[in-house]
Amino acid sequence: MNSKVAPAGVIQMAYVVEDIAAAMPRFTQALGIGPWFYFETFPFERLEYRGMPSQANLSLCLGMSGGMMYELIQQRDDQPSVYKEVQRERGWGFHHYAIGVTPAEYQRTVADYVERGYDKVLDARVSIGAQAAYVDARRDLQGMIEIIEMTAPVHELFTMIRSAGERWDGRDPIRRLG
Repeated sequence: MNSKVAPAGVIQMAYVVEDIAAAMPRFTQALGIGPWFYFETFPFERLEYRGMPSQANLSLCLGMSGGMMYELIQQRDDQPSVYKEVQRERGWGFHHYAIGVTPAEYQRTVADYVERGYDKVLDARVSIGAQAAYVDARRDLQGMIEIIEMTAPVHELFTMIRSAGERWDGRDPIRRLG
């Protein structure tokens, strides 16, 4: 499988968790991740799961350890979603890798993964004005791949999280964003 679009690399690893409030300190203590930037209700402008509109209610947080960003996701309802699908299939834990691409590369990258045989299972637009899609790569990689459109606001958010992680002294481990 030759890729037409070569991603710059994995920028994030994501995990589905049963209780995000309990998971944040566990991940911090075990892996040194922090501080966490927490969205109690993650704001979507549009969310589709397997081509159908979705109203899944998600809490998520983002934090750094070394050069890697980590994401924890808790779904707070039983709506069909990529998160419930994986959790029901194999339990809590690893869910997806994320790659970031420029807005000009976004549609082409998603199409390239689909051409390689990975189903597009999530299509979203988030409130800061960016798109994201998940392709199901579990057969090859034991996880999904999220393609993130790295618009200026997303880049600013991720830069802020990285900078906070580099300077973090262990205080104020959970910072609410929404």
